[in-house]
Amino acid sequence: MKKWTSKGVLALGLTAVLALTSACSQESESGGGSTPEKKTLVVGTDAAYAPFTYMDKGEIVGFDIDIVDAVMEEAGYDYEIKNMGWDGLFESTRQAQLDLAICAITISDDRKQTFDFSSPYYQSTHMIMTKDDKKVDSASDLKGMTVGVLNASTGQIAAEKVMGQNSPDLKKYESDAVSIMSLQNGAVEAVVADNTVINEYLKNNPDGKFNTLTDPDTFGSEFYGLMFPKDSEVAGDLDAALKTIIENGTYANIYEKWIGAEPDTEVLQQAAGQGA
Repeated sequence: MKKWTSKGVLALGLTAVLALTSACSQESESGGGSTPEKKTLVVGTDAAYAPFTYMDKGEIVGFDIDIVDAVMEEAGYDYEIKNMGWDGLFESTRQAQLDLAICAITISDDRKQTFDFSSPYYQSTHMIMTKDDKKVDSASDLKGMTVGVLNASTGQIAAEKVMGQNSPDLKKYESDAVSIMSLQNGAVEAVVADNTVINEYLKNNPDGKFNTLTDPDTFGSEFYGLMFPKDSEVAGDLDAALKTIIENGTYANIYEKWIGAEPDTEVLQQAAGQGA
């Protein structure tokens, strides 16, 4: 049996204290060995775009809000939502005052020059809406008509392809809701907007008398994505989380809740593979 002397005990005790001090020091320098706490992300939206994001009894709700909530939960981030105008949404994201923006924002090559995007989470196309006393048979019929669009939107770009850039007949508004209101009061003869937005309006206003048209030969499919400042540090985490909720069925539940149909997730995955 080995016999411990008082000197041996003292030396052992000193060694243990030094080892503990060293370990605590290293732990402190490395954040205690635990994962650093993730920052609370600031998400921008324009809550005037039902069913994607809109105000209901003072609360911001919608398809996009449920999507971002599921993504944040999957990725392990806390977040806060800021409601702002459409134009401010882009400028604030560009200046990195927002960590990301979500508001039925179409992924486009032009926007990719300024922003980073997630994989697609929604497929859309544009629709023409007129009063029931005026019918259009194709997008080319917009020539010579006064047309309302959301300013700085892909709906504006779609209409300009037919009517020409800087057309005096193209009226640009701060929201699609204002565009449709202008159609109702006769300020414009037609509106070009996302098909889901127009269909949502018609569902909520069944007494309205309108004609609608989609023209796939002129208006192709578009895809929405989460929009980030360039070189975002969180884009990778959130894109991975988005792909996960699409694969595990969470996305389908959200889609059916707000859109009322089963989503085609294969087309989203194909678009992601093509860099949409």
